Amino acid sequence: MADYYELLGVDRNASADELKRSYRRLARQLHPDANPDDPAAEARFKEVALAYETLSDPQRRQSYDMYGEGGPRGGSNTGGGFGDIFDMFFNGQSPFGGQQGPSGPPPGENLEAVVDISLTDAVFGTTAPVEVRTAVLCDDCNGSGAEAGTAASTCPDCNGAGQVRRVRQSILGQMVTAGPCGRCNGLGTVIGSPCSSCRGDGRIIEERSYPVEIPAGVDTGATLRVGGRGAVGMRQGSAGDLYVHIRVAEDPRFERQGDDLVHRLHIPITQAALGAALVLETLDGDEEITIDSGTQTGTVKRFRGRGVPHLQGRGRGDLLVQVIVDTPTDLSDEESALLARFAELRGHEITQPEHGLLSKLRSAFK
Repeated sequence: MADYYELLGVDRNASADELKRSYRRLARQLHPDANPDDPAAEARFKEVALAYETLSDPQRRQSYDMYGEGGPRGGSNTGGGFGDIFDMFFNGQSPFGGQQGPSGPPPGENLEAVVDISLTDAVFGTTAPVEVRTAVLCDDCNGSGAEAGTAASTCPDCNGAGQVRRVRQSILGQMVTAGPCGRCNGLGTVIGSPCSSCRGDGRIIEERSYPVEIPAGVDTGATLRVGGRGAVGMRQGSAGDLYVHIRVAEDPRFERQGDDLVHRLHIPITQAALGAALVLETLDGDEEITIDSGTQTGTVKRFRGRGVPHLQGRGRGDLLVQVIVDTPTDLSDEESALLARFAELRGHEITQPEHGLLSKLRSAFK
């Protein structure tokens, strides 16, 4: 995988906000829903999600900056030690015949899903159902893979180790290497009478719905890891994890800017000139907003603590109400006359535009 900073398009000194902005932009661009027939975009989306998940966590980012994607290996901070040498020359196997990890059923696959929530849910948090197609434990054999009344037996080729050893000659002398057993695929057991429901896998594929807790303050591009909600492994192997990608719907009333919310309040010139007391609908309920006389377009009213909760801290952002003064159109004769009288009292020069072919010809010869 490419460097995480390069994947996100930021430099190594990027702030948390810069990482978030870049990830949100890339997530929208590369999301599978936006690229249904582009597997390359889906693969890059997963890489970008992993990069952001790593760099957005201060401890994981520090570890990545020091050691790279794999993290620290072995007992030394200055090198990989013998493990790296064995990886390089012996395919990860010790030339002295040591067994690499415990045998047994492998864990199940990790799953990914996308959940759509409203801005209100993003601000206050919610519990959302997440639909996934996944592998679940076969009830007929309780995950063993064997037909009722029978049981798995120890693999005769590896004697239950899940690995077989091979001896070969090399420039260093006789070497013993170990690899997965081909007969039992590393499981250590074989099944004489496979379960008819799962065909010996110990798991079947079903549609499942899991409730997922969405914390207050999330935004589009955030990824939640739900442990143990991935696919179960073959023959009672442990379950993988479920990664839930969050997508927040746009709200017609508010625009999110970081942890602040922005609302654009349109008012007529009469209220802007004379002042008014209005009721503003917010996510927390109705708030009274005072429009001072002489308010201009662009004036911002701030409601502290009415924005989005800080995801990794206490408190909330603010609600910013930006005032926009609307100029009236389609005036009646009486309204035009009143405005003309107002302009006269204020000493404003009013010049009516000329219309029609005659005025255009007159202008052309001036």
